[in-house]
Order: sequence, then structure tokens, then C-alpha cells
Amino acid sequence: MLLITIIFIIFYIALYLRNDITILLARLNIITCFLIIYLITNNFYNTISNKGISIFNNIFQFNITTSVFNIFIFVLIIIIVSLNAFYPRKIFSNINNNYTDYLVSLKEKINKDILLGKNSYQFKLKEYTLIILFIITGSIFLISANDLLSIFLSIELQSYGLYILSTIYRNSELSTKAGLTYFLLGALSSCIILLGQTILYINSGNINIENIYLLNNIISSNNIIFVLDTDSYNFILSDNYKYIKYSLIIISAGFMFKVSAAPFHFWSPDVYDSIPTVVTTFVAIIAKISIFVLFLGLINYTYNIGALDYNNYIESDPFNWTDNLLISCFLSLLIGSVLGLVQFRIKRLYAYSTINHIGFILLALCINSLESTQAFIFYIIQYSISNLNAFIILISMGYFILIYYDNNKLNKELKEKNNSPIQLISQLKGFYKLNNMLSLSLTITLLSFLGIPPLLGFFGKQMVLSSALSKGYIFITLIAVLTSVISAVYYLVVIKHIFFDKNEYTNITENKLDAPENKIYTDLNNLKETNVINNIKLSSNLTISISILTLLLVVYMFTSKIWLDLLTLMCLNIFNL
Repeated sequence: MLLITIIFIIFYIALYLRNDITILLARLNIITCFLIIYLITNNFYNTISNKGISIFNNIFQFNITTSVFNIFIFVLIIIIVSLNAFYPRKIFSNINNNYTDYLVSLKEKINKDILLGKNSYQFKLKEYTLIILFIITGSIFLISANDLLSIFLSIELQSYGLYILSTIYRNSELSTKAGLTYFLLGALSSCIILLGQTILYINSGNINIENIYLLNNIISSNNIIFVLDTDSYNFILSDNYKYIKYSLIIISAGFMFKVSAAPFHFWSPDVYDSIPTVVTTFVAIIAKISIFVLFLGLINYTYNIGALDYNNYIESDPFNWTDNLLISCFLSLLIGSVLGLVQFRIKRLYAYSTINHIGFILLALCINSLESTQAFIFYIIQYSISNLNAFIILISMGYFILIYYDNNKLNKELKEKNNSPIQLISQLKGFYKLNNMLSLSLTITLLSFLGIPPLLGFFGKQMVLSSALSKGYIFITLIAVLTSVISAVYYLVVIKHIFFDKNEYTNITENKLDAPENKIYTDLNNLKETNVINNIKLSSNLTISISILTLLLVVYMFTSKIWLDLLTLMCLNIFNL
């Protein structure tokens, strides 16, 4: 289905020269995602009963875990793509119930298009939907990949799409700069992954992850190490097997680069802040889900490699290869909470918040127990929902603020305000007086990030910390609790700005002197008496998306049994119980 849609869109873009087809292609993307979700759910029972299906000589493996995450990714894609599938605002008129005719009579039709957002650059990018489809393809392949070659090709397909998507706003200098930074550092991380995979293949003679796992089990049970000697094609005793652990450490370092886990996080705040907010929403969420699900399978297969004493054939090593993830977890928790305190730009704050939450995700991965796997899956789902809601609310606030004139000189001088209307935390001052529902939704989302009961984020953190304590990770649990308290400061600062500070926005209809300075509203003086600006509302797709996502954060305690049953079923499939 994805392949058919991609081919159709390629031909459609090539043959149809108009720029206003982006909104139609985005809707086609949404329809395709719904059809794929239907196909996956239709085969869901067969996937459960067969405990998974392998295709192409076990290159890809589909089971209940990959099916659930594929459905989850497509649902997120539907919500994200809807930002480009519908115009952001609607105009309601009080003038003879026919505002359109009135605008035409005033020769202000072009201003109506601007107010509706039809002239926004995001609706002129014909390639946007096509690139997203390529990224989706790479993501679902990466989730199901079962050997080193398919993993590398899938991660590159996903990554190249993200690089192009970051630079797709060709009129944006900041976006181009951020995309090039993302590309160069992403290419470096790909080289690191390829180096680790090369070492792994040389020292194990396999590229299939299951075969490496079976080889490790054979060695541990027979206390013998066999590696294929490529010269004599015989199995000989070797001590090269110990390098498998080091290769897995190198591979994990490359993937931590991709998900911006500390100490490989330095690129993400700059990239998040520079690219348009619509693009940031996609880059910040989808790429991380697929990589973490791949990590889950990789750790499940290779957790004991490097932690066994093979009857002194290899020198005993008390450290597991996953201990480097524990170090990254520690650094992510500290860096994400401490450096977030000094941020004054909202998307950089979101980036450090993400780094802090990646620490919790890595902590659940390091433990590798049934309880921690449940916590890991739950945390991935709940944080993706919260993060998506936070970005959509930020975009909606930007659409809403654009109908007001900003009296703050610093805010007026921001670069590329059309692509990212809200860039500074100070722009949210007093927003509660402008739109109380958006303010309440953002507050609920930030409190969920913080882990305040009874919101969804609290149960995610509680499950991770509980699984860590049950396995004796007392120190890192204390660090996680401490950093959560520290990160509460910058979340509460945002809430304080929204509810308790005075805003510096003036309705354009009331501003007679400065409105012409705003290039978006070049000739709105004739509209002052019509009260049109006061009747501009956000479109239904934005309000419905925010309402559903916010509701999910609040009502978990009433639907916990459904969530926990699904988590248990997925974990039993992962551990083959």
C-alpha cells in the first residue's frame, strides 16, 4: 500500500505543476495510513496465534509487538500530517452571515486567504508528503528488521528522509543550516553504526541477530568458543568472540546519536530550535520510536553477551555491554534536567525535556526484565502522546497569536516568525487571557511530563522506577527522582508565564498605528469596524487532535486494564512465554 501511494504521488507531482496540491496529497496520505491500519488489525489475530511471521529468509520479522508499534506510528502520522491536510483557521462572520461577499466588496480577498493560512509556505511544499512516506517506510522496516543489513538500510532510509525534511523550507536560512548540521552528524553516527556492524560480522560470522543469539547460547552451555575461520572454512577455537561485546557498544553509540541521548545530544537543541515547528513535530517523535523498538529486540537477543565466563577461554568480564546504556541514562537524566533550567527558547526547552525522558527510557531498557519491558513500552507510548500534544499545542498557539499584534520589541525582531510563530518562552506570557482552553491543555501536558498524578506521565515514571528498584538499581533511581524534581522548575516556569504574567498582545482591530508594520496584515484598517479578527477560530482538526490527546493523558486511570493487558501480551510475545 505504501509503495503504491509513493509511486502515485511521484507521478502526480511530476505531471501536476500547481503548488496548491499539497493539501490534497496530505489527505491522500491520511487515507493510506487508515487503510494500512485496517490491514494490520485485520491480520492481528494471526500474528498473535503464530507468535510472529518471518519473511525474506528471516530478514524481517513481524509479531504482535511490531504490529502494535506500526499501528501506533501510523496513528501519530495521521495526526501530524493533518497539520498540512487542513487550513489552520476558520473565519466566522457577524455581517449579514455572508463575510465572503463583504470581503470581495472591500477587495480584501487576499487578506482572507492570509488569515486562513492558505498562503503559508507549508501548503506549497509538494514534496512534503512524499518524504514523509519514505520516512514511514524506513521506520516500519526498522521496527521489523532482524539482521544487520536490513537494520542499516532501514535506518538510512529513515534518516535521509529526515535530513531532507529538515531543509525542505528552502526560503529558510536557519532551517537549511540546521538540516546540514543534522545531516553531517547523522552521517557520522551512521558510520559508527556501520563500523560496529562490521566488527560484529567479522567476529561472529553472522549478520542475523537470532543466529548471533543462538551462537551465544551454544557457547555459554558448552563452554567452547567457535568462530568461522574464513581461510580453512572450519570452526576453530578463538578468543575473538569477546569483541562482539565491543561491537555492540559501538552500534549502540551510533543509535544513541540518532535519538540524541547524552553525551551525543548536542545537535538536537539547535536542530529543534531552527527548523519550522511543523517539521520539528515529526523529527522529534517518529525517528525515536522506531530506534527504541529496535533497541528492545537487540537487547532481548544479546543481553548476556560479554557477561559470561567461558571456562577461562575468555577472560571473565564483570561488565555487560548494556552498561554503556546505563551510563548514557545517567548523563541524559542530569543534562536534560540541569541544562533545561537555563533555556529561554521554547523548542530548546522541549529538546532538553526529551533528553531527560530518554534517560527514563534507557533505564527501562538496561534492566531487561518482564516488568521493565512493560514499563519501557508504556513509557514510549505515553511520552510520544504527550510530546505530540505539546508540539501541536505550540503550533496552535502560534496560529492564534498571529492574529494579535506583539508590542514586545524583542519578539517582533525574531527571525522567521512565520515558520515558528512561538520561539521564546516569554511569548506565552498571559496566554491564558487569550485562549484558556489551549493554556489548560498545555498545562496538563507539561504536568504529565513532570509526572504529576493522576496523569499518564506519572504512571510511566512509576513503572520504570518500580522495575529499577526491584532489580537493585537504587542509585540511578534516586538520580531519576532528583532530576524529575529539578526539571519541575522549568515546566512550572512555563505554566507561571501562561497564567500569572501580563501579556503584551494587542488585538489588531484595536491597533491603528502599528498594524501596517506587520507584513502579514498589510491592509487591515478597513476591517477594524467589522470585528472580523475576533471571529477567527482554530480549525476543527487542531481542536479535535488536542482534545483527544489531552483526554488520553487524563483518563488513563479509568482505562488502565486495557493498557496493561496489551502490555502483558506484548511482553509475553517478546520473551516467548
